[in-house]
Amino acid sequence: MGLLVVGSIAFDSVKTPFGHAEDVLGGSATYFSTAASYFTDVSLVAVVGEDFPEQHLQFLRSRNIDLTGLERAPGKTFRWKGEYTYELNEAHTLDTQLNVFQTFRPRLAEKQKKSQVVFLANIDPDLQREVLSQVEKPALVACDTMNFWIGGKRDALVRTLGLVDILIINDGEARELAGEPNLVRAASKIRSFGPRTLIIKRGEYGALLFGKDSVFSAPAYPLESVFDPTGAGDSFAGGFMGYLANTMNFEDANIRRAIIFGSVMASFNVEDFSLNRLRTLEYREIENRYREFRRLTHFDDL
Repeated sequence: MGLLVVGSIAFDSVKTPFGHAEDVLGGSATYFSTAASYFTDVSLVAVVGEDFPEQHLQFLRSRNIDLTGLERAPGKTFRWKGEYTYELNEAHTLDTQLNVFQTFRPRLAEKQKKSQVVFLANIDPDLQREVLSQVEKPALVACDTMNFWIGGKRDALVRTLGLVDILIINDGEARELAGEPNLVRAASKIRSFGPRTLIIKRGEYGALLFGKDSVFSAPAYPLESVFDPTGAGDSFAGGFMGYLANTMNFEDANIRRAIIFGSVMASFNVEDFSLNRLRTLEYREIENRYREFRRLTHFDDL
């Protein structure tokens, strides 16, 4: 099968300088799987509560996302409330209610255990390893994490990183994980934990790729209107991993192309609240913006 993702589905309440949205569809696995579904088959493993409406499930199914691994548990769905100032790179969390996500223990179906490409979204690193132990022989494993796990379960996170091929985190998380303010030195230390490839997301400044023998810098797409950065990093990861799962080519040159596709998906995501922009997105728009990215970064030698 195509791409397996394990993560969160949530209700988000978000306020930005450009508007607000209450109890809209969110969660790392939701953004990731929606973005990835434009490139490959996606199987989603997550948990929701009894309050989760059928219309959201219908949307995910409309993207041909396999919901075999979606558990509905007694209780309420995970909720997050946040606010952004004009410094859109940083969300200020106002409230987090884990609800059914607090006791989530992912169990993979037999067909999911045969997944070739796996993405472990931002969940407890012990759970990430537990999920990975259920997958038989994955060809590529990537994961995400956050400062909560870096500060609270660092040893467990480092053990998880010893089992993954690619780590995708933002610049602040990279510095905290490595204990190093310089990103180049931080990247070297993080890669020594296990991941052969490190991708550092830098919001409106783009993304950096650190591999064995190379560094690659990709800009963010310049946009006139940015309404809601929520889910941008997850959409980036979805586009990135979706493209890799589609091509099954993990060479450096193809990973660089995947980063651009990830940046394309993130750029569409921030144009509206929740997944509203991704709901109406067509693949031809993705191709057009990918070509615009190439023109944006092209230059001729003298």
